[in-house]
Amino acid sequence: MKPFLKTKDFSISGENFELLLDEELEMLVTKPQPKDLHKYYESDAYISHTDASKSLLDKMYQAVKKFSLAQKVSLINKYANENKTLLDFGAGTGDFLLEAKNREWSVQGIEPSEDARARSLEKRMKLLSSIEELPNTKFQVITLWHVLEHLPNLDEQIANILNRLEDDGTLIIAVPNFKSYDAKHYKEFWAAYDVPRHLWHFSKDAIKRVFAKHDMELVKTKPMWFDAFYVSILSEKYKTGKQNFIKAFFVGLWSNSVAVFNGQPSSVIYILKKRP
Repeated sequence: MKPFLKTKDFSISGENFELLLDEELEMLVTKPQPKDLHKYYESDAYISHTDASKSLLDKMYQAVKKFSLAQKVSLINKYANENKTLLDFGAGTGDFLLEAKNREWSVQGIEPSEDARARSLEKRMKLLSSIEELPNTKFQVITLWHVLEHLPNLDEQIANILNRLEDDGTLIIAVPNFKSYDAKHYKEFWAAYDVPRHLWHFSKDAIKRVFAKHDMELVKTKPMWFDAFYVSILSEKYKTGKQNFIKAFFVGLWSNSVAVFNGQPSSVIYILKKRP
């Protein structure tokens, strides 16, 4: 692997990290990868574990999240059979599972964060802390919404997840795309690098190659248009110390416009199936 970029943990620790390019897989790897990752999530700044709605940025995040939940359920409905069984891996505070349950899905969720599980339980959605706690069942759809990039021992974890997928089931993954315009624009300040919580940084080719090793085939991709705006706002803050909403809006808008032509949005949803 060769050096690609030096960056830092802007949101919590301030520690420095390096991104190395794995040319074979066409993905970036965070170095070093701390053994105790838990402490890098222990902050109110980590919004997906807190349901925070204090700042204007928090409120924007929650508004987009609420809108996105319905879109996500509409997406999984396209890949449902009569069972409608769903496993959400990295379920956060459980909102997506609640939305799916309200749409007649039978749901299970995995969430390592104790705080996030407690908040989910307050909403009457019980989450498990690890996949080993699941009963010996398989699911029609398994989702990982901005989760894959967080998983240590990547291939081992993918194998464990796929063991829970029905033979005709669908795996749906959403991850940032380091080949997007906003990533290239903000460079080391790009918020979606989010080191060291993000251990891996994927391109479209990386997803194809990583999952090909597990006999999975990429069948479709979808852009996540809102991510370019949210990530640009955070990136502006990391770069300048100010949120610069207007400038961030235009960077996000331009990133999405470029993505229409080159197919490289800020974040991508990948839909994969087992090879026949």
